[in-house]
Amino acid sequence: MAWVRVAVAWMLALMPVRGWAQAPVQLPTIEVVESSPGSRADLDRDKVPANIQSLSAPDLDHAKSPDLLQAIGQYLPGVTLTDQTGNPFQLDLIYRGFTASPVLGTPQGIAVYQNGVRINEVFGDTVNWDLIPEMAINRMTLVPNNPIYGLNALGGALSLEMKNGFTYQGVEGELRGGSFGRRGVAGQAGGQNGHWSGYVTADAVNDDGWRDHSPSRLRRMYADVGVRDEKTEFHVNFTGASNNLSGITVTPIELLNRRWQNVYTWPQTTHNTLAFLTSNGNYKATDTLSFQGNAYYRGFWQKHVDGNTAELQACSSNPLLLCLGDDVTLLFDTNGQIVPNTFPPNTVFGEIDRTWTTANSFGGSVQATSTNQVFGHDNHFVIGVSLDNGRVQFTGNSELGTIGPDLFVTGTGVFIDQPAGDVAPVRLLATTRYTGIYATDTLDVTSKLAVTAGGRFNVAHIKLQDEIGTALNGEDTFSRFNPVIGASYKITPELTAYVGYSEANRAPTPLELGCADPMRPCLIDNFLVSDPKLKQVVSHTYEAGTRGRLDLGDRGKLTWSLGVFRTSNDDDIINVASPIAGHGFFQNGGKTRREGVEASASYKQDRWTAYANYTFIDATFQSRLTLSSPNNPAADANENIFVVPGNHIPAIPQHRFKAGAEYAVTESWKVGADVNVTGSQYLVGDQSNQNPKVPAYGIVNLHTSYQVSKHVEVFGLVQNLFNRHYYTFGTFFDPTAIPFLGLTDPRTLAPGTPLAVYAGLRATF
Repeated sequence: MAWVRVAVAWMLALMPVRGWAQAPVQLPTIEVVESSPGSRADLDRDKVPANIQSLSAPDLDHAKSPDLLQAIGQYLPGVTLTDQTGNPFQLDLIYRGFTASPVLGTPQGIAVYQNGVRINEVFGDTVNWDLIPEMAINRMTLVPNNPIYGLNALGGALSLEMKNGFTYQGVEGELRGGSFGRRGVAGQAGGQNGHWSGYVTADAVNDDGWRDHSPSRLRRMYADVGVRDEKTEFHVNFTGASNNLSGITVTPIELLNRRWQNVYTWPQTTHNTLAFLTSNGNYKATDTLSFQGNAYYRGFWQKHVDGNTAELQACSSNPLLLCLGDDVTLLFDTNGQIVPNTFPPNTVFGEIDRTWTTANSFGGSVQATSTNQVFGHDNHFVIGVSLDNGRVQFTGNSELGTIGPDLFVTGTGVFIDQPAGDVAPVRLLATTRYTGIYATDTLDVTSKLAVTAGGRFNVAHIKLQDEIGTALNGEDTFSRFNPVIGASYKITPELTAYVGYSEANRAPTPLELGCADPMRPCLIDNFLVSDPKLKQVVSHTYEAGTRGRLDLGDRGKLTWSLGVFRTSNDDDIINVASPIAGHGFFQNGGKTRREGVEASASYKQDRWTAYANYTFIDATFQSRLTLSSPNNPAADANENIFVVPGNHIPAIPQHRFKAGAEYAVTESWKVGADVNVTGSQYLVGDQSNQNPKVPAYGIVNLHTSYQVSKHVEVFGLVQNLFNRHYYTFGTFFDPTAIPFLGLTDPRTLAPGTPLAVYAGLRATF
């Protein structure tokens, strides 16, 4: 922690001793966006050569959507939510064909920042959405591919600016509840006293879940203390959380056809704990020169329990012994003893896989921002450096279990140690150091033309230490310079055109480096068994478009955008299923491409607000591949499939359409509706596109709010008004793994949430 103390002391030293300002600084009237992860919103959006999108606190209002992820999926064009966990607080966010997911083992492609600090977890770059205190979000910005945002921003970056006592004043409390046992309480308070400010929020949510055995319990808080004067602003903030999450992942389609709430093997539980301390400061040296910096510590603890099927049976040579994988390979426990078969005939065996992750990360960044003119032209220049260190202790084991009629996996107390079958205890220490140096400059060549150029140099050092054996030992360093260049041209004061090119890279995560051998696949997300080499992923993005606004006078205002993009990846990392049930490994998948069109429009009038957007994305492989895909009906006798250039990447819908409107019936009463249509997608494991797709779907939601008095508001929401049955994700499984179910269809799917009704009460003081 010495580095953190030095960084905090440095920022405190920037604070001059002088009189404090008595009033907040007024923001400019132009629409501004972030120019880098640690900067203020200080760059005119019309000068950015990319399709940047933003949401503010009112867009995340629980009177319009039940939680953070649903609000993102509802309002941000091009964003799709899918479900690998069966839990509403742990969905996957997909943007331009890249994913930010809480599921360990999902190749990640979006960087997520909170107050300028990257919050992708150290071990697998995962994003735990449940740890974000949603009431504390002041603004959210989605930035397409931009190297300034560092590692993993292949598809883009999502930056969260949190509230503080300077940006939020008042006291607010909220109660809400509804379908499936959802009940929640939340509160926030913020204020300013002279040059000091304070803000705190906390919430508690309990949800029984609409599917069997899927309750959730969330406890989160966020606090910020700030101080500022005319030149300096400094904040210390803390995020804490302790969440228990249950959710059964995909379920065989035949079980869902019998009953929509059905699940497959369970339990599947996750306990996430977070302690996240951040300090950030801003010093305005002159009217045109400022310095920003942050330092942080992030402690993340996770326990995961997963009941699964297992390839266990009585040995053919001696039915009194158990075999793993086939009927001749003897099963051993962690004491090196052969496991006897003392179970009744027709017992269905399973296993309970448990993992524990302890991750500690710390680091910070320092940058300078200059708005000095260059040869008489307005100019915006940012230069900075960041350092992020991580240390992860990962352990895991498997307990022999049996599967009952309710599909619950009951432990037997016997722990498996079978390196030959790749089911063995794991204890791994991973350390990471990510260093970045970046600069970007936006020059107004003329009053209409702005040119942006810059880049970032990344160095990623990753070391793995196997604390049981030597199979996982390894040390890798990845480095790359990624450029960005683009231009925007203001055709008229209301119409802007832009074009840009950028590159980004993603180093393999410690998880991926430890599980990249097809001969020794891992029990994803639980076990690591070897350490071959992987190459880093490099993306190349081109985009162009126009955006504009139109003042219709008394008839309101219209804003719109239309753009195209193409992102090509070199050495994309993909997760490949193994012939061994439940196992997988990572490999470089050659070249891939994601290209498409984005269009959006919004309208505001005295009583009306409305929006509509459409996204088309064509995500394809560009290299020939031979991949293992067990249980895929189109696989050959060796359980392989053959990918050719042009095959579509699974789990990425081609079409997305969203629209919504809200009308103020009276000054106090508002009603609104929205529709979300998502196109079809291929099942994971069907990279050769030989099977039927997961069908397209569309859902309609309603919301209303009524201001009872100046300080009291009631609201209600209806999600999936017509109770549509739909699927958000799918893959393959072995339908014979549990014989008494009598299943034959190898498709297993994630069902969408049925009709749900929520209501709430909000009071302000």
